[in-house]
Amino acid sequence: MPKQVPKAELAAILKAVAGFLQPASLEKIAGKLPRSLARRTLQRRLAQLVSDKQLVALSSGAGQRYHSAGATAVTEPPSLAAKDLDTGVRLSAAAKEIKRLVSRPSARRKPAGYDLSFLDGYRPNVSAYLSPALRRKLAALGRTTGEALPAGTHLRKVMDRLLIDLSWNSSRLEGNTYSLLETQRLLEQGENAEGKGAEETQMILNHKAAIELLADPAAEIGFNRYTLCNLHAMLAENLLPDPAAGGRLRTHAVAIAGSVFHPLEVPLAIEECFDQILATASAIEDAFEQAFFAMVQLPYLQPFEDVNKRVSRLAANIPLVQRNLGPLSFVDVPQSEYTSAILGVYELKRVDYLRDVFEWAYERSCARYSAVHQSLGEPDAFGLRHRERLKEVVGAVVRDGMDKKAAAAFVRREAQKLPDANDRKRFAEMAETELTSLHEGNFARYRLRPAEFAAWRKTWR
Repeated sequence: MPKQVPKAELAAILKAVAGFLQPASLEKIAGKLPRSLARRTLQRRLAQLVSDKQLVALSSGAGQRYHSAGATAVTEPPSLAAKDLDTGVRLSAAAKEIKRLVSRPSARRKPAGYDLSFLDGYRPNVSAYLSPALRRKLAALGRTTGEALPAGTHLRKVMDRLLIDLSWNSSRLEGNTYSLLETQRLLEQGENAEGKGAEETQMILNHKAAIELLADPAAEIGFNRYTLCNLHAMLAENLLPDPAAGGRLRTHAVAIAGSVFHPLEVPLAIEECFDQILATASAIEDAFEQAFFAMVQLPYLQPFEDVNKRVSRLAANIPLVQRNLGPLSFVDVPQSEYTSAILGVYELKRVDYLRDVFEWAYERSCARYSAVHQSLGEPDAFGLRHRERLKEVVGAVVRDGMDKKAAAAFVRREAQKLPDANDRKRFAEMAETELTSLHEGNFARYRLRPAEFAAWRKTWR
């Protein structure tokens, strides 16, 4: 006979959730309980209350948030900030219009449900989200060799770098606050960053495991249930209320914080649409159209209980890995632009904004892994503006023999000295990227001597 859950325990959880004005994370709820519960136990209790329709689970940022059934969710995604900042992403007129529409308060946006025609109307190799010219451009940027090599050859060459970049950037897009250097220490040395929650650490480690699955040369890797469900299971490990939900299609309704979009609810329909997405993606011949189709349709369906966008970002790399094209690591992609672009798909079924972000993201990723800087046009204006300061910060890290932990703290302190608050985070990210990219062939541009660089490399761990 199943063990009966104490009613007082469930009542305490409901009371704790009701005390928050905004949807609350598992950690915040745990902090309000009269007596502590093991994380797994609290996850099971929350899942039961969601199943009993006494709580509503929302997908938001680093994990799920919960609010009382009948209450109105008031969280907004980061993209809805009052000030429209220049993030550097090139946007078309259509993308700017979508951005304007999804940036309005929720009360002024029209509720939208899942539209089956959005998927049904797509015909592989007839329909196309990306123009032929854009596909040719991306193919030229991503080309790594003229030889016919086994699938995944290029990925394995850049694997060490990609594990850090993609784990960090994909997690960052979910609101994770680990820095690039803290991520590198975690993945290379297993050292958790001070002051970070277990959920953030788990998210990054899960990305590492999922990326390693993509590097598997097995013939089974592709747009199929084995790959997508196992990607989800790895990305969701220890992050969902129900441990069995990893890799399993959802059987209950979910809501998305800050959006007026209502995903499909009927389990049988979710399963049918998921299989249709996989079949359609498998039939698409162009690698970039395949990748972008996954980034559009997987989050729109929300096939899993949570972690859907993370699955779509890694799944977008499947065709690139198989064809030995440069990987998509989402380097430098602003969280606000990505979140708003996804809202454009959810609420308007328009892909122009996400397409512009995808194009810009792939350009930046290719510049990270191959010598195509000359193809990307003008140098980054932000980097030019802070060029001297970046050299000073990177030079100081090397001359003082800082390890990754000390460097991460130093970079944060130096970034805080910038007068414009909007520049600080980007400057810190750029400085950390410069540090992780230092090697014997480029350190002189930071006015460093060979002996200084050699001594620093011994402490860089």
